Amino acid sequence: MRNFVTIVALLVAMSLQGQGVVSLDSCRSMALHNNKEMRLAELSIDKAGYQRREAHAAYFPSIDLEGLYTYTSRKLALVEEDQLLPVKTFDLASQSYQFNVVKNPVTGEPIMNGNTPIPTQVALLPKSALTYNIHNVMGGALTLTQPIFMGGKIKAMNAITGYAEELARVMRDNKAQDIIYEVDAAYWQVVSLRAKQELAQSYVELVEALDRDVKEMMEQGVATRASVLTVDVKLNEAQVDLTRVNNGLVLARMLLAQVCGLPVNTIFTLADENDEDWQHRIVNNEPSLADMNAVYASRNDVQALTLATKIYDQKALVARSEMLPKVAAIAAYHLTNPNTYNGFKNRFGGAFSVGVTLKVPIWHWGGPTAKYKAAQVEARMKQVELDDAKEKIALQVSQAQFRIDEARKTLAMTEANLAKAEENLRVANVAFHEGVSTTDDVMAAQTAWLKANSERVDAAIDLQLCNVYLSKVTGQLRY
Repeated sequence: MRNFVTIVALLVAMSLQGQGVVSLDSCRSMALHNNKEMRLAELSIDKAGYQRREAHAAYFPSIDLEGLYTYTSRKLALVEEDQLLPVKTFDLASQSYQFNVVKNPVTGEPIMNGNTPIPTQVALLPKSALTYNIHNVMGGALTLTQPIFMGGKIKAMNAITGYAEELARVMRDNKAQDIIYEVDAAYWQVVSLRAKQELAQSYVELVEALDRDVKEMMEQGVATRASVLTVDVKLNEAQVDLTRVNNGLVLARMLLAQVCGLPVNTIFTLADENDEDWQHRIVNNEPSLADMNAVYASRNDVQALTLATKIYDQKALVARSEMLPKVAAIAAYHLTNPNTYNGFKNRFGGAFSVGVTLKVPIWHWGGPTAKYKAAQVEARMKQVELDDAKEKIALQVSQAQFRIDEARKTLAMTEANLAKAEENLRVANVAFHEGVSTTDDVMAAQTAWLKANSERVDAAIDLQLCNVYLSKVTGQLRY
């Protein structure tokens, strides 16, 4: 589903780009799709998912197959030399088997050879009968191991990997918000410079019109050469300013293309740069303010620290598991050649075996205890970091609200100044054509008009970026 959404967003962006008009959402989609850090974040989610599966597999039995082959240079002999073993005969009197030994005819006691009775009959057990060919030894085992109780380690590791996968998603979302904020800044910078380009062009046209009027007046003898030169200088300055704005706009477009992951020489038109209503939409597009609990629940960094705290709590349980007993059930089928179950014959022989293993830690000089306490301290450290982050977020939100209030008031002031500057320019032009004002008065009015328009554009863009920033710090900037 994630890949499907990405493909759809890319197709929409490419479609809009082919038409020559690209919206803000399209720029966001292209940036998110083409950004290498976002790709790494997606891969981190995949990695965390595989690690979660690995931890979950510990609940189930493991089956292992092992094989062995060794070559031994000598045979295995159980006796040093041929053996002569005494033979027993059934004694009717005692109703038992008795060794056939030489007895004293008087006492009836066995005649001893040292400490050994002298037998009258012996059985020969040759050394070759107890010698086995073990030159080529082969063996194998199919083993099944089922953990029963591992001190809570398996459960804790599953919790850790689950939190880690969720943390990877949160970090991906946090990176996406940073990219969106960067795209918005570049996008509105282009819109701002495009508006200033039109403004600079209009200013050049105003100065050019004044230059033509002054030259005509000089030909009629009602204006001096100094007035013409003054207007020419102002015209040159206006043309230089227009060139600077044009160059700045080109660089801003290149930056936006780079942020979107496109070649820097990509040419496309933004949806808002030719729309005269974009400034009005900014004023009506302010994010809603939520209570701080909702902000904490929406902020990715708070979620990340919360998950980190949970992970370290589970790490403490993993450390504690080293101090608890561990129980596992095992079952195996063994094969050997020579056959140890049938006189070491050179053929395979096997047998089943089942059992239970128990490991109880008794004393390790306090090492596991110290490890467990250290893990608990790390968990408390993460909790302190979380509390500190919440305090800083509260300050961030307050600052963002103050910035929006200030930007809103600044925009209202620039709109009022623009209305006055337009009226002042109209009056100056009328007075100039009536011959009751000088060229300096007209140029001053034109400069004030240019400044008022430029300030209004800057104030509108600043309000838009303040809105985006407030959405970011309150966790409402989604993609």
